[in-house]
Amino acid sequence: MKKQCYKCGWEWKIAGQPGRSESCPECRVDLRVCLNCESYDPRSAHQCRDRRAEPVMEKDRGNFCEYFEMTAPNNFSRRGEGEGATERLRKLLGD
Repeated sequence: MKKQCYKCGWEWKIAGQPGRSESCPECRVDLRVCLNCESYDPRSAHQCRDRRAEPVMEKDRGNFCEYFEMTAPNNFSRRGEGEGATERLRKLLGD
């Protein structure tokens, strides 16, 4: 599975995980963030499935979580979860 930036999809090809200060060379967002982690789940407590992790308030900011595992952005269909929802609802309702 490819490891990618949650925002633009740039592929992380370096072995291991990004450090807290590393950012995407394409869109300049932090890479070691909850939104890029395989444990991120907007439906879980503190939006994290890993119960060992300390709660992180800013999901799009670099953090020191020791359980971070970078994953592809469409894993668990969590990226852009609300994007297109209005359009799909309009289509469903016939507007």
